[in-house]
Amino acid sequence: MSTASPPKLSSHLLSDLIAAVGAEKVLHHREELVVYECDGFVIDKSMPDVVVFPTSTADVVEVVKLCNKYEVQFVPRGAGTSLAGGTLAVGGGVVICLSRMKRILEISTRDRYAIVESGAVNVWLTRTLAGTGFHYAPDPSSQPACTIGGNVATNAGGPHTLKYGVTVNHVRGVELVLPDGEVVETGGVTEENPGYDLTGLIVGHEGTFGVVTKVTVGLTRDPEAGRTLLGIFDSVEQATETVSGMIAAGIVPAALEMLDTLVIQAVEQAFGFGFPTDAGAILIIEVDGLDAGLDRQAQAISEVVQAHGGSIQKLISWRTRKEPDYMAIWKSRKSAFGAIGRLSPAYCTQDGVVPRTKLPHILRHITKVGERYNIQIANVFHAGDGNIHPLLLFDERDPDQIRRVLAAGHEILDECIACGGSVTGEHGIGVEKMAFMPRLFSPVDLAAMVALRNTFNPQGLCSPDKVLPSGAGCVERKSPGHRAPA
Repeated sequence: MSTASPPKLSSHLLSDLIAAVGAEKVLHHREELVVYECDGFVIDKSMPDVVVFPTSTADVVEVVKLCNKYEVQFVPRGAGTSLAGGTLAVGGGVVICLSRMKRILEISTRDRYAIVESGAVNVWLTRTLAGTGFHYAPDPSSQPACTIGGNVATNAGGPHTLKYGVTVNHVRGVELVLPDGEVVETGGVTEENPGYDLTGLIVGHEGTFGVVTKVTVGLTRDPEAGRTLLGIFDSVEQATETVSGMIAAGIVPAALEMLDTLVIQAVEQAFGFGFPTDAGAILIIEVDGLDAGLDRQAQAISEVVQAHGGSIQKLISWRTRKEPDYMAIWKSRKSAFGAIGRLSPAYCTQDGVVPRTKLPHILRHITKVGERYNIQIANVFHAGDGNIHPLLLFDERDPDQIRRVLAAGHEILDECIACGGSVTGEHGIGVEKMAFMPRLFSPVDLAAMVALRNTFNPQGLCSPDKVLPSGAGCVERKSPGHRAPA
């Protein structure tokens, strides 16, 4: 872990930025910049030289063109909830913070779309749509804080993506400021567009293709009703075996989430929902759709849970997602990461993916890794699609704990690959996981990715040192000469 002091920024660039967008949109004093030295991945830190807060696409264009003029690297940032260092200003440069571009520009329930600026917080759209009969389906656990532009950057998932799909399945088009300042639009308000699927290509780009300024998303009709069940188990293994058993029985829940003992205890202390703190694991299982068939589905789920040694403690029948019990159980789940602060001053979240049938194995492996490195690991994850989120607890003031946490995290991700999985399901590669890319992809595959990235970003000024390892033929960042002399 390192906290780099910001190099001296060109006075000409700084004055030009202020002239272009206004002094009230530019931060450049050290005490202001320290807030932006990291995102949700707190282990790696690098302070930017300046942070700019555009309020329009035109502002973004001006900032990007100035960065090109002075050959200064830049990185887009939303709410800073990235858990892989995706918004880290590696080596300094300009952070383009989109948090003031937060308007919901248009909603059409008739044609089932909404157009939002990229800094709009995910849950704001949900609240705006309340009562219309429609909703925006992707609901990451960081929904109250994360931005839709950030969700697009990492192709974020969430508890309900098992049935409804991840971000890319709900984005119809984007407005993108390319790294040279040109503005392009892909897709549109219709569900299908001719030609290459450039929108699908851009979703998940992690800021390396440019700066997304607007997003056109598809809206989903609200289900008629739902059933949310709380399954209680003595062990994590029983819970994970139940997940496979449920899918094998032909049941496809809208959501299927698992919490282990440490997480249960933390969220119960924080929210008092009524989770049994002596349980080895719980599953939050949800089905939705036409009311007529939901009781039958709930009964089938109960039978699978009991067949694997568990029991159903609670069944919530709902017509809307505003009912108190429903809101309370999902508040507990979605706030689980924050509740972990009751157990540890810091944590590192991993984001591996394994086939569902490998969940019991990977959870046993995680337990052994925690014992070997003498660190506590809590688990809360999207069990239905095998997307694990082990939380490695540590104190970042202790260098030895940081070393052990990093080593333990790497062992967990290594095992995900060995199981036929991946090192990320929704958090992205960022800076944290670049070293794993050659293990997942051949040199030919990586070269193709580099060629694609360089088509959008030929000078390498936009989000350098992200996603693709430097040994994969990436454009070398201009350093130290990436800043013009004052």
